[in-house]
Amino acid sequence: MHSHPFDDAIRLDAVGDHVYTGQTTTPYANMVGPYGGTTCAVLLNAALLHPERQGDPISLTVNFASPIAGGGFEIEARPVRTNRSTQHWSMQMRQADGVVATATAVLALRRETWSAAEAVAPADVQPAASLARADTRGRPAWTQRYDMRFADGDLPPVFDSVEQPHSRSRLWMRDDPPRPLDFASLAALCDGFFPRIFLRRRMLTPIGTVSLTSYFHADAAALAAQADRHVLGTARAQAYRNGYFDQSAEVWSDDGRLLASTHQIVYYRA
Repeated sequence: MHSHPFDDAIRLDAVGDHVYTGQTTTPYANMVGPYGGTTCAVLLNAALLHPERQGDPISLTVNFASPIAGGGFEIEARPVRTNRSTQHWSMQMRQADGVVATATAVLALRRETWSAAEAVAPADVQPAASLARADTRGRPAWTQRYDMRFADGDLPPVFDSVEQPHSRSRLWMRDDPPRPLDFASLAALCDGFFPRIFLRRRMLTPIGTVSLTSYFHADAAALAAQADRHVLGTARAQAYRNGYFDQSAEVWSDDGRLLASTHQIVYYRA
């Protein structure tokens, strides 16, 4: 039985106390190096696989310190403090020339408490089944590993440098081939939104994510209930200034439950 391409991309082998090795994979290649979402997922996976793990993720921050080369890498993952309800983690990804990415994560033991929602899922987005799958031919390899169906905000058919008033996107997403949602794949989906500057300026601008933080609002039961159905993603930017812009995104279940929210800062050259 063949494993899923995503599981191949985040596979780790324990080689010592707190140390794992892994390998980038071509199905998740980006324009330069691997897709950032799989980098986030494999760093989180180092904590999830660790024998000292306690609880499930509630937050993950990944800092991309250097371009990541295709090939092998090493991850050191350590729990830096374990409290009654939370566990704090530090991870480093290294290649031959040193540290290429760092991460911190917080895992928690969730308990039944009063709960409520303030954010509201978009109500006017067509169901995934009624939208055509985006054509990813000619785009980086990782885009072909996702079934993306845009209600609005796909990349323009022509990069004509005609500036737009906003960069909002709303789309349904799921792994291709379909795969049940879990924390690692949700971490990857949090980076599954094209750089907002591509939509705002309608121009292919050199960019690179510097830091990405994701907050997981769902517990393991909510992810299991979502199974392998499409999730709804929304993304937008707040400001572009002097070489850096930020973009925020939300990932919703198909019944309107907020699964994750994410925010990243991105370098651009213009």
